Amino acid sequence: MHPVAPSSQFCSPLAPFLRAGAMLVACLASFAAGQSADSPPKPTPAQLAWHRLELGMFIHLAPQTWQGRETDDGSTSLAAMNPDKLDTDQWVTVAESMGAKYIVFVAKHEGGFCWWQTATTDWSVGHMPWRDGKADVLRDLAESCRRRDMKLGVYISPQDRRHGAGVGGRTKDPSKQADYEKLFRTQLTEVLANYGDMMEVWFDGSLVFDVGDIVARHAPGAVVFQGPQASIRWVGNEIGVAPYPAWNAVKHGVRPWGEYTAADGDPDGDRWLPNECDARIRDTWFWNPRNEASLKSVKDLVRMHDQSVGRGAVLLLNLSPDTTGAIPQADATRAAEFGKALEAEWGIPVSETQGEGSEFVIQPSTPLPIDRVIIQERIEEGERVRGYVVEALVDGEWRSVATGSAVGHKRIERFTPVQAASMRVRISDSRGTPLISRFAIFRSR
Repeated sequence: MHPVAPSSQFCSPLAPFLRAGAMLVACLASFAAGQSADSPPKPTPAQLAWHRLELGMFIHLAPQTWQGRETDDGSTSLAAMNPDKLDTDQWVTVAESMGAKYIVFVAKHEGGFCWWQTATTDWSVGHMPWRDGKADVLRDLAESCRRRDMKLGVYISPQDRRHGAGVGGRTKDPSKQADYEKLFRTQLTEVLANYGDMMEVWFDGSLVFDVGDIVARHAPGAVVFQGPQASIRWVGNEIGVAPYPAWNAVKHGVRPWGEYTAADGDPDGDRWLPNECDARIRDTWFWNPRNEASLKSVKDLVRMHDQSVGRGAVLLLNLSPDTTGAIPQADATRAAEFGKALEAEWGIPVSETQGEGSEFVIQPSTPLPIDRVIIQERIEEGERVRGYVVEALVDGEWRSVATGSAVGHKRIERFTPVQAASMRVRISDSRGTPLISRFAIFRSR
């Protein structure tokens, strides 16, 4: 799903100048955000807004859906694709039911098929008999999201088997590279210029050429997944789990930009590049008639949430429509159950506090069984915490129940229930004054 391009060096002879320009833009953005060499890196406004979404829904739909495969084998005809129950409002309803705040739609996967009205190829929804060739799924989804205040992102694959482009958008025949780059740039412009604001742009497998001018012009508020303009990174797996600690910063120059993963996180890094954890609710990205039994349990999904969002990352959970275009009822039901479980777990704390300093104490009105806490930093001022301990006051003595290092946007700690008269978090190590936006405690159920 996420092959990294063999190299993210640009193919164009103008590449050195484009890279220099991109670096200048990044430097200016850093200065605008108030960053300096002796302070931790800070997120841009787009990155900060993305962090706060926490949970999104991925949607994969392509000829593979009709093939029951993960890669397009070219066997499906446009006439065979008839998603007659496709309703983008249903997709948004499913996303809302699980608490997702954004959707990333796979508008073009590696087979090259496009779900919008494009002038670049006949391998597209505009050449399907369905809806007399007038359908535009990306437009329908953009309108559904706009009506429901759901953020929208788009996945547009640089790899394109239809046009002979491999991972990263590198053509097998070098003589066709310039033509493919022109085609891809046109497709990207169509998608970003004509469908409203995009909050995320996915370049799966990174990019071997530059499209920064298009992104800057048409999606200036979007975060970018992989590629030379990356502002978020792939966590490094497809199971929805971030390692711990999952530091938000990386050191520039360790590897080609856009190819970083969670393994490159560095508390002393110089650029903010947070982790997105993508995962599947079944064991495939595209709908498959043979794998309903692989549908993850609510317990599995809650654990996934704790180990992604609860480690400072963002979770992007895939739910895919079947050949009718609708998300299957079993998947939709499980998504809603997941959303209810998250609300039950994290909806109402016993109490919470915030502020600046190294110690934060919460004292319930009476001793209560506590088994989990949330700690959050004011990350707009950088990720400062380097070590902490969570303690419970039990029978007049403070007892350690959890310890850790990174906090970032959100840290979830679970522990054996304790009958606590008070709970506190002590910051044992930090880079500058700790800025805690939330310390919340939750009663054992």
